[in-house]
Amino acid sequence: MTKIRVLFVCMGNICRSPTAQGVFARLVDKHGLSETIEIDSAGTHAYHIGEPPDSRAQQSALQRGIDLSTQRARKVSRSDFDVFDYVLAMDAYNLELLEQICPAKSHHRLSLFFEFAPDAGITDVPDPYYGGPHGFDRVLDLVEEGARGLLDHIRQAHGL
Repeated sequence: MTKIRVLFVCMGNICRSPTAQGVFARLVDKHGLSETIEIDSAGTHAYHIGEPPDSRAQQSALQRGIDLSTQRARKVSRSDFDVFDYVLAMDAYNLELLEQICPAKSHHRLSLFFEFAPDAGITDVPDPYYGGPHGFDRVLDLVEEGARGLLDHIRQAHGL
């Protein structure tokens, strides 16, 4: 079976997208699909290339049993649109930036992450970077909801 590849994208790749990567990886593993679904994250900006996720994101995730410590920030590249089946922006601003660099043949791969959580009542995962620790817990709550919807979609779309 061909691997299904998912890329989460935020601005700096140190808060929201690595959190989504960690949460989704745990969910995929829980459902026994780690050999089928490959997960990564990236940022639209090069602010933090090579750095681990924000310590507050790591701490909040670790409290839920999710270890983000091995992840390192990277910038999204044009080649990602050839590799990943799903390129999911954490907010509308980053989706707009991705649309600008995405080859026309790959636009069908792009969407907002929260399109997979229609009952959430929001479209953007808020950036917790300039807030306190509560914001990182809120992001985790939202990402967990989105991850469940995304996995349901992938399982149905790919017959898993």
